[in-house]
Amino acid sequence: MLAPFHYAFVQRGVVEALLLSIPAGILGTWIVLRGLAFFSHAVGTAAFPGLVVAAGLGWPAPAGAALAATAYTFGVEGLASRRESDRETLTGLTLVGALALGVVLASDVFHSGANVETLLFGSLLLVGAHDVRLAAIAAGLALLLTATLGRRWLATGFERQTARSLGVRAALVDTVLLATVAFAVVAALSAVGALLAAALYVVPAATTRLWLRRLPSWQAASVALAAVEGVVGLWLSVELNAPPGAAIAVLAGGVFGAAVLVRLARPRALLALLAALLLAGCGSGSGAAGKLDVVATTTQIGDWTRAVGGGDVAVHQILQPNTDPHEYEPRPNDVEATAGAKIVFENGDELDHWMAKVVQQAGGKPRVVVLGERVPVRRPGEASGPEASRFDPHWWHDPRNAEAAVGAIRDTLAAADPAHRAAYARRAAAYLRHLRALDRHLAACFARLPRAQRKLVTDHDAFGYFAHRYGLDVVGAVIPSQTTQAQPSAGATARLVGLIRREHVRAVFPESSINRRLAETIARETGATSRFTLYGDTLGPAGSAGATYLGMEQANADAIVRGLSGGRLECR
Repeated sequence: MLAPFHYAFVQRGVVEALLLSIPAGILGTWIVLRGLAFFSHAVGTAAFPGLVVAAGLGWPAPAGAALAATAYTFGVEGLASRRESDRETLTGLTLVGALALGVVLASDVFHSGANVETLLFGSLLLVGAHDVRLAAIAAGLALLLTATLGRRWLATGFERQTARSLGVRAALVDTVLLATVAFAVVAALSAVGALLAAALYVVPAATTRLWLRRLPSWQAASVALAAVEGVVGLWLSVELNAPPGAAIAVLAGGVFGAAVLVRLARPRALLALLAALLLAGCGSGSGAAGKLDVVATTTQIGDWTRAVGGGDVAVHQILQPNTDPHEYEPRPNDVEATAGAKIVFENGDELDHWMAKVVQQAGGKPRVVVLGERVPVRRPGEASGPEASRFDPHWWHDPRNAEAAVGAIRDTLAAADPAHRAAYARRAAAYLRHLRALDRHLAACFARLPRAQRKLVTDHDAFGYFAHRYGLDVVGAVIPSQTTQAQPSAGATARLVGLIRREHVRAVFPESSINRRLAETIARETGATSRFTLYGDTLGPAGSAGATYLGMEQANADAIVRGLSGGRLECR
């Protein structure tokens, strides 16, 4: 039951949760008492664009968040102080505007270095020493300022005129409170993200408020409850392999619901709720006895590693079929597996940029092999605008690069496990024969397609290597970027529609891991077909045509040939 707490990354998460419980409990009482719940949520959301900019430019995340939160606190709140009725309106506008601005910045400007999901929901599993220090500072400020200004915060909140008559500068006192709350929210962003920070600072205090009225005891109980919910939520996230921030928020909501039920004298409903919350399975190990523990970031790399490693290797594959690598948020099992792994195979070229932090925070010492650095064919990124990466990260769509990756996997496994060197070499040789046969077959298949018909439009710009290898012309992409985090503008979509019509493109190909609605809409608008689906970023689920790398590339070739030939040709 306590096994998760043996890991260094969980221990750091516990320290972070305990430190954050101090400002969460103390400031949470002021937030509830003074009606600042909406403000605390708005500060977290307003910090989102700052987080995106900081991540994109390589700045420390708290710096970008602090700038954005400060701008909101002294900008919007300054305007609202003139007319109290404007506060909610301005806060609501800030929520919408900040989220929209953050998404635009992440998708169209800084997507290669900004993971939207992680920024919005945080990851308590990946906090570092600087995050812990920031939480400690927030805890110290909450204690110090409550001790020195607590009575004035209370007075200005309930007897504003009396406070002024006693010489209390209400505006200054309120500004200090708002700035302290803003700083505390910023300190929690790395752990729970921009959208869940308010839950950490509001729900525990709101729960204890149901039972307590005296401020000192209320604050002490809120700190204790926030600490318990943080630690138990982290434990649940590891046991259930769930995002820690969401687990803590759900647990806090469940405890609040239980408290309400108790107040309403509903003990049976309370027992049912507690039973549901305590249903957590025991954590599984990260590997198998006697096998070499390996972590593979992508589905393609996982498939190659299993093909070469066979029964001598235990492979933990992070990305699952039909998932988006550009939107990955670390799960507890992934960090746990990395902590005990001997080898980590990465794709590189920013596709799995998140893995560097997972390796760093996991606490183990695996050998990290970036396969994208070993491939022979390197084509510069062709996506237009600032979102273009130095290299297209989808290098595996050229089977010659897959051959090089398989060779690197073979050599790395043999060096780490010399006793099975011959077995690794034998399996790799067999797989390489299949790869070369596949390459010859696809080349012959595309050679039957007339040159004028080799015009490719896909969901996003992921098939440059494939097109280069087999003589296809990439006309455009629904998402004009090498990452799915980008958002197509109306102008870009209109230009693509015109281009498809002028080039007489026969098919628009949706991808299995991306919402296909826009691709289908463009196809209907241009008269092209959208019946044929490609596997772009990941393999397909078990049992599908794209469940393996060999099957994926075969299925892609067949879909493209059938779509571009109007169904007259196939590639099977």
